[in-house]
Amino acid sequence: MENFKLLKIEDSLKSSLHKMNFIKPTPIQGMAIPVALEGKDILGTAQTGTGKTAGFTLPILHKLSDKNIKGPSSGRPPIRALILVPTRELAAQVEESVYDYSKYLKLNSMVMIGGINIKKQISRLRSRVDILVATPGRLLDHVQQKNLDLSHIQVLVLDEADRMLDMGFIRDIRKILKLLPEQRQNLLFSATLSNDIQLLAEDLLNKPVMIEVAKRNATADKVTHVVHPVDRERKRNLLVHL
Repeated sequence: MENFKLLKIEDSLKSSLHKMNFIKPTPIQGMAIPVALEGKDILGTAQTGTGKTAGFTLPILHKLSDKNIKGPSSGRPPIRALILVPTRELAAQVEESVYDYSKYLKLNSMVMIGGINIKKQISRLRSRVDILVATPGRLLDHVQQKNLDLSHIQVLVLDEADRMLDMGFIRDIRKILKLLPEQRQNLLFSATLSNDIQLLAEDLLNKPVMIEVAKRNATADKVTHVVHPVDRERKRNLLVHL
């Protein structure tokens, strides 16, 4: 893919990318986005800094903005996409990207992380949340308190899955998977393809497309990518005030 303009995504998403000076996709974006737009599961190997966040957030935003897919006839729209990450810092970064890309869409995102006041997160859950970016532990805290419903998730992303396993989140991940509908799209991204990651992928993914940017179990080669400006004030507010 030579240019983001060639992507078959919502024009409003293209407007956001244009305003952020996104022109040429990185290798992981060029390979992952078309596959994800087809609704296929992905097992992707890519290091941090290769642009993989856009590789999964843009297809999610396009899918959830499809007006031909009807939601519930009444009540608050359910959470439809769940992005699990290992750390609160990464959660804030990913949600920041979702917020930036969806600037011209009527979709709302939320970051759910530990170490901050859970009551403010409960209050936020009472309003519309289409995309939830969360760390496993805090997500399960809310599940145990019956604060959220994950039965309508259409897309699940496990980002930096190898780090989550290294941090001991495998049991939490398996608990979360049991709360999700069986029919959904799954996107798993990892810096390496260890035996544990491959076992998780076998349980999680359905006929996945394998996308490798980094060498197996090795540091990725440098990849040229576009860095967009970050709203640092909003990121600080996400971590401190949520």
